[in-house]
Amino acid sequence: MDTPNTEEPHLRHVELDVLIPKKMREKARELCSQHVQAFSTCCKENGFLMVLKCREENAVLKDCLTKYYKDPDFFEDCKQEYIREKLEYERTGIPAKKRKEKLPTSM
Repeated sequence: MDTPNTEEPHLRHVELDVLIPKKMREKARELCSQHVQAFSTCCKENGFLMVLKCREENAVLKDCLTKYYKDPDFFEDCKQEYIREKLEYERTGIPAKKRKEKLPTSM
C-alpha cells in the first residue's frame, strides 16, 4: 500500500550545498538580468580596462545577487522547486531540462 509521503524528503549534502545554490544562482541571474546586461555591455565595450571602468556596474550586480543569496525565503523557494523537480524526475524518469525541450509541437 502506497501512502503519500507528506514529510519533506531527505536531501543529500551535495543537493543542499551544490545543486540548490546552483538553482539560486540561476534564478538570481534572471531576477537581476538588467544588472547582468549592464555589466556585460560595459565589459564588452571596455575590454581589458573593464577591471577599472566597470566597478560601479559590478558593485550593483554583486549587491543584487547577494541580496538573493542571503535571503532565507529565496533559499526555501529554490529548495521547494528543486524537490518538486526531483520528485517529478523520480516519477517520470525525464529530467526537467528534457521535459521542457520535448513539448509536443503538433497533434
